[in-house]
Amino acid sequence: MLYREDLEKREEAVLSPMACKSARSKGRRVFEEPCMYRTEFQRDRDRIIHSKAFRRLMHKTQVFLAPEGDHYRTRLTHTLEVSQVARTIARNLGLNEDLTEAIAMGHDLGHTPFGHNGEMILDSIHPGGFRHNEQSLRVVEVLESTPNRRGMNLTFEVRDGILNHTGDLPAATLEGQIVKISDRIAYINHDIDDAVRSGVITLEDLPREPIELFGRGHRERINAMVENVVSFSDGREQVQMDPVHWKQLNVLRDFMFANVYRSQKVKREEDLAKIDEVIRSLYEYFLSHSDKLPADHYALIERDGLHVVVKDYIAGMTDRYALSLYAEIFRSGTPVR
Repeated sequence: MLYREDLEKREEAVLSPMACKSARSKGRRVFEEPCMYRTEFQRDRDRIIHSKAFRRLMHKTQVFLAPEGDHYRTRLTHTLEVSQVARTIARNLGLNEDLTEAIAMGHDLGHTPFGHNGEMILDSIHPGGFRHNEQSLRVVEVLESTPNRRGMNLTFEVRDGILNHTGDLPAATLEGQIVKISDRIAYINHDIDDAVRSGVITLEDLPREPIELFGRGHRERINAMVENVVSFSDGREQVQMDPVHWKQLNVLRDFMFANVYRSQKVKREEDLAKIDEVIRSLYEYFLSHSDKLPADHYALIERDGLHVVVKDYIAGMTDRYALSLYAEIFRSGTPVR
């Protein structure tokens, strides 16, 4: 039988000197007795996977709104693909897979319904704006609570990785940096896969230079990107691609923004107008009817303010729940509760 102490000793013996060891974590905001069988980062990963916010990811849009077909990515499948890419990189660099996985599993918990379009709308109407990485941190620090605990009380390293998986600031750990680049590798490649499957683009439409560098096939491209990250980052204090590969990865990213993410074939004007109407209407409704908020959200109003709590509630909705709630309130006239 292996106990936590055995796992911690294994980390010290096997992992790179640059890895973040669980026994050396900066810890939790509120002290908890260690688990007998799990390291601190394994414990964090389990809390995230068992959370309500994690389960809701299966019904949140990645790119395609209400896709016709069973094989398009959702925010949950994106999260799992990021985790797989990130763990592969961490394993081959001798870094901490458990910390990497915990960050990857939690990095998108704060995403709105309707993908980045929902995020942009909420950003435009909420005082102070909206950024999904900050909301992901708020989910694990405040919103995912139990009767005995406010938030998940995760370790510093996991919270830092979640917050800094996007944006200009680097994560404090190499494991957090892995998740940041794995997120980009995963979404660019699986969004290409979905866009080709849907007929929005063809493989022949993709820019020539990055395809010559990375390959035509989905698996081939991911493998080439992961191999470059591992070979270029080995022994370095940063996790990154070499400049040539990074430039071509961003050529693909720019192509996807121009031809897929902003394409009317993917998101028709009437669909975008509907999303805008749903989110704005729900936001205004709950500002005026705060008594209709769920009890766990209502209880936070005095502490955090009504605007923040309404933002929390809407950001946490799945696509289908936001649509059904909108219909319930504004079409039927039936009270929410």
